Amino acid sequence: MSTTNAYVNPSICVQPTSTGPLDSLKFAVKDVFDIRGVTSSAGNPDWLRTHKPSTSHAPSIERLLQAGATLAGTTHTDELMYSLNGENAHYGTPLNPKKPGHIPGGSSSGSASAAAAGDVHFAVGTDTGGSVRIPAAYCGLYGFRPTHDVISIDGVIPLAKSFDTVGWMAQEIQTMVQVGEVLLQANDGATEPFTSILIPNEAWALIEEDSIEALQGALETLKRNIGRSETLSITKDGLNEWRETFRIAQAFEAWQAHGEWITNTNPAFGPGIAERFNMAASISEEHYQKALQEQATIIEHMATILPAHTLMVIPTVPGSAHLVNLAEEQIEQRRTRTLQLSCIAGLAGLPQLTIPIDSENGPIGLSLIAGVNQDLKLLSFGQRFFQT
Repeated sequence: MSTTNAYVNPSICVQPTSTGPLDSLKFAVKDVFDIRGVTSSAGNPDWLRTHKPSTSHAPSIERLLQAGATLAGTTHTDELMYSLNGENAHYGTPLNPKKPGHIPGGSSSGSASAAAAGDVHFAVGTDTGGSVRIPAAYCGLYGFRPTHDVISIDGVIPLAKSFDTVGWMAQEIQTMVQVGEVLLQANDGATEPFTSILIPNEAWALIEEDSIEALQGALETLKRNIGRSETLSITKDGLNEWRETFRIAQAFEAWQAHGEWITNTNPAFGPGIAERFNMAASISEEHYQKALQEQATIIEHMATILPAHTLMVIPTVPGSAHLVNLAEEQIEQRRTRTLQLSCIAGLAGLPQLTIPIDSENGPIGLSLIAGVNQDLKLLSFGQRFFQT
């Protein structure tokens, strides 16, 4: 294939099981999905060593194969999906084809790299805390996180059950829609058109200076097309409070999913990963339950302010991809700001489409968030207004 270092196993080729709307399209998949006869690494050699090959395909992969798509390889991921950068201490950092020398974003790093390089027509990943949306933005792709639980997560290595979703990325919005029509067959949201947008102050305050002009320009174009907009505050105490709610709930669930394996195996983790799991082990049931209560309040609040005819518009990321091999302190500072943006849809379980935007410093993303089960309508809206 290419020299992007995107692939765990580029020799894997699974032919479609039927013909359908995805005929002639090739896709790559993050190395956390069950592929019959293949052992997923979850980005860690000790995981690969201690697990066995899958006996069947994940339902989401099976559906794509039945629709005529060809699986062309499995792609690298951050370790146990617990990062947003794409830098893997064991397997390296996949190339960001749109900004070489800079991170591709994670944890669906290899999927973004393969799609941005043109190796495949689309790539599949998982999105828990932003792991499809962020690499899509950094690599100049469209990226989609669906309504939580609308696509089966069976046959996928978990990170945090309350937030895990199956997402996808592509260079063309038409391809995004085609894949959505296959994976979102049961998505029965309202057909009422989007006629207004909400612009949350807290989210737009997070943009880095060299990204402001490009994002504001894209926002103004959208406002002219949709006609009605409102700028407002969506939180009482700022998005960092929402990020903290997300961080606690995700960490507790990540330890529930993997704590026993970590304790028994004592795996070798790269920078940042061990520290996050050590933190996760310290989250109490009491703190977790409090976070779930706060999440329930956020879900109710977002449902109130985001009716079927309204979209929320935010930056996908604060700025373009940073250089590889930054100091861990700098990485954590960017992670904190980025999670303030990505936690909005994550906490509320809402669909989010990121649109590629060019800035003076490289690719970034403008995101549209819709109400629950508005996935196909959101993708169609994106196709109508952002057709390339």
